[in-house]
Amino acid sequence: MWCFAKINNKLAEIYFEKTKSGKNKIIGHCYVSLKDFKSRQEKSWLENDTKKFKFTYKNKKYIEI
Repeated sequence: MWCFAKINNKLAEIYFEKTKSGKNKIIGHCYVSLKDFKSRQEKSWLENDTKKFKFTYKNKKYIEI
């Protein structure tokens, strides 16, 4: 599964999987450009997801802000 997030104050897609305990484990991320997403639905996803998911990435670890 994936969603949009802010990682180190940059727009990114994060990829995660659900564990048996019900928590989400982040597998990886990639930075994306805002201009790549043009549809109204994609823009609403960007707005909603980036409000909820903000992380810092340092030393191969994700820390939720």
